[in-house]
Amino acid sequence: MLMPRVIPCLDVRDGRVVKGVQFQGLRDAGDPVQLAAAYQEQGADELVILDVSATPEGRANAAETVAAVREVLALPLTVGGGVRRAEDAARLLDAGADMVAVNTAAVERPELLSEMAARFGVQCTVLAIDAAARAQQPSSAPGWEVVTHSGVERRALDVIDWAREAARRGAGEVLLTSWDRDGTRSGYDLELLRAVSEAVSLPVIASGGADTAGHMAEALQAGASAVLAASIFHDAHTTVDAVKRALLQLGVRTRPSMESLA
Repeated sequence: MLMPRVIPCLDVRDGRVVKGVQFQGLRDAGDPVQLAAAYQEQGADELVILDVSATPEGRANAAETVAAVREVLALPLTVGGGVRRAEDAARLLDAGADMVAVNTAAVERPELLSEMAARFGVQCTVLAIDAAARAQQPSSAPGWEVVTHSGVERRALDVIDWAREAARRGAGEVLLTSWDRDGTRSGYDLELLRAVSEAVSLPVIASGGADTAGHMAEALQAGASAVLAASIFHDAHTTVDAVKRALLQLGVRTRPSMESLA
C-alpha cells in the first residue's frame, strides 16, 4: 500500500497564488514558482495548481504558469481550471502537468472524463469535486451537492452519485474539496470523506479546512489517500516537513521529506 501523501495546493489567478475562504475574498499569497520550489524543498509529495479564475472568466488555463513551475519542480504535478476539452488537457500535459483535474466541464459533459481517460490514461485523469452540504436535509442523513464555477453555482447533482459515475467513466482519482470548510481551518469534512471513500475505490485527496496535522490524520483515517492544504503553508503557519514529523508522532507514516533525508 502506498504511503499517504501531503500535497500543497497553489490556487492561481493572473499568475499569482491567491487564497480566500469558500473561494471568495481572494488575497495575494505569493509567486507560484517560488512557492513550488519551497514546498518541494520542504518535502511535498506532489503539487496541485488550480487556476481559480479560468472557468468563471471563460478562458483556458494559463499554461505559461504551469511551464514556469515545471522548470523548478521534479514532483508529480496536477493542474486544473479552465479545462473544457481533451485538447485543453493535452496543452497542460505538454506544458509540464502529470495529471489534469476537471470539474465544471465534466459536470456539464461527463463524456469528457471518458475522452481524457482514453487519450491520456486514467492515471492522468482527475475528477475535482467541490462539495457543499445541502441546505435542507434530515439531520440523520447528511448529503452534499456539487458546486461549480469556483463555487458560484450549486448543481442538483448528488456528490456520491457523481463520484460513482465519474469512476465508471474513467476518472483515476478524486480531488474532493469541502466548499463549506475551504479556507476556514476548521478541519476536513470527515463525513464527506468517509462517504466518498466508501462509494468509490479510487484514491481520494482530502481538501478544504486543514489547520493541523491532527486534522490530516483524521482525514486519512476517514479514508483519504492524500491530504491537501494551502493556507497553513502559504501563511507560514507550518511547513510540509513539520506536518510530516507531527503525523509520525500521531502514528501516521508518510514518505520521507528532503530535510529528513539530509
